Amino acid sequence: MDLFESPDYYNIESLFSEEHIIVRNSTRDWVKRNVSPIIENACQSSKFPKQIISGLGEIGAFGPYIPEKYGGAGLDQISYGLIMQELERGDSGIRSTASVQSSLVMFPIFEYGSEEQKLKYLPRLASGEIVGCFGLTEPEFGSNPAGMQSNFTDKGDYYLLNGSKMWISNAPFADIAIVWAKNEQGRIEGLIVERGMEGFSTPKTENKWSLRASDTGELVFDNVKVPKENLLPNKSGLGAPLGCLDSARYGIAWGGIGVAMDCYFTALKYSKERVQFDKPIAGFQLQQKKLAEMITEITKAQLLTLRLGQLKNEKRATSAQISMAKRNNVEIAIKIARDARQILGGMGITGEYPVMRHIMNLESVVTYEGTHDVHLLITGLDITGLNAFK
Repeated sequence: MDLFESPDYYNIESLFSEEHIIVRNSTRDWVKRNVSPIIENACQSSKFPKQIISGLGEIGAFGPYIPEKYGGAGLDQISYGLIMQELERGDSGIRSTASVQSSLVMFPIFEYGSEEQKLKYLPRLASGEIVGCFGLTEPEFGSNPAGMQSNFTDKGDYYLLNGSKMWISNAPFADIAIVWAKNEQGRIEGLIVERGMEGFSTPKTENKWSLRASDTGELVFDNVKVPKENLLPNKSGLGAPLGCLDSARYGIAWGGIGVAMDCYFTALKYSKERVQFDKPIAGFQLQQKKLAEMITEITKAQLLTLRLGQLKNEKRATSAQISMAKRNNVEIAIKIARDARQILGGMGITGEYPVMRHIMNLESVVTYEGTHDVHLLITGLDITGLNAFK
């Protein structure tokens, strides 16, 4: 039974609107009912629980900030963040599914797509009727997406797409893919590629130790004919996919808090119940040190990310600010998870508790959508004006 209670050491809830609290609580309740009872088995069997997709649509987890005209809930960025926090509290793989759908599929269609594309795809994506994925990372180009080799040529009536992408969440079952490739002039553009197009395949990535309850795969394009109306017309260049990643990284920053909270709650509860040397281990100094540091870092992350959400609502958040929050919150989540594992002792490695699953998942989260080191250098570039990437 999921007994999670959210830590709130600085009464941050008082800074949320009534709508924020309703959105958070409804998502938390849904996770307790639909994710917590199944997630350990899904992870152990390395199988994504597809049955939850419609539920994610029903609670507004797909594109919650998309206007109602296009099937979204029309919520603000803080509400979106709180949804991601609660989903990742359940499991990083579940949050990844919703985050990809929202920020990497619906966001580019909404921001860069034509009105026809918005009306065709967004309502079905919002409901979960169809699921999408995002093709940017390639076998030879991860942190340097500008070097991508995927390309397309103009054949008059259609575009001919060739290349491949890897480490793509949702790929094995996605109905559409937002694919970034270079045109004949070397300019990066976005294409909507649909399952069933001849030459388009999505091999599944097997044998993962991390994100085991999430499906990951490749995207392979072998002379795929893409209709010209599937080109995203309103933005091109590397800034287009990076704009999507800003939205996704923002969601991850909130998600990191959710994982950290779950590990802290688990460790605190266990430490009060576990008796050694005639008293609960929560009464020993070293355990109190771990727990005190956990709640301190969670509180700092909450304040950092709430302010970032306010800036996002005002359309004033910078890419560098988002990078800082993503890097910080995932880093503190990993440390909190590892300390929680130690507090739980041997029980910490079992599926009876969520901590080891969170630790394994975070090893992916700290790397994808910008590695820990790359985000550090983004901050370095922002404060010095000097580019350390080259």
